[in-house]
Amino acid sequence: MELHPDVGAVVEFEQALEALAAGRTLAALAHVEKALNLKDNPSWYSYLGYCIAKQRGQIKKGIELCLSSLELEPDEPVHYLNLGKINLLYGNKPEALKVFREGMLKGGNEEIKRLLNEIGVRKPPPISFLPRDNPLNRFLGILFSKIGLR
Repeated sequence: MELHPDVGAVVEFEQALEALAAGRTLAALAHVEKALNLKDNPSWYSYLGYCIAKQRGQIKKGIELCLSSLELEPDEPVHYLNLGKINLLYGNKPEALKVFREGMLKGGNEEIKRLLNEIGVRKPPPISFLPRDNPLNRFLGILFSKIGLR
């Protein structure tokens, strides 16, 4: 007895989620691709985007897939999570933080919270109209930290 393609797609997608939770992105990629071949579900695109960015280095395509999921489901925090993780892979930490914060505004999830805590939040520079890397800001930041004002 064969399963209906929709049921098979859901089973494959659930296996992809399990693989992602275990940190096995290559296995997750295979399951997501198989699920999408059985049933085209745009809400799964962000998972595919993250997997291809991580496994194949296709950052631009991964971002595009996440953005297409966000267009359809702008209130789904997991799409923000996947997009933020791609930005971290790409080395764009400020954009990743921005995306994770947007995801938290849409309801958030535990992994977004964990990543935000892991990345940490920088305090604003002591003199806000000067760039963060200005020697005066650096000196004052260190000084204020040492005397306990920061």
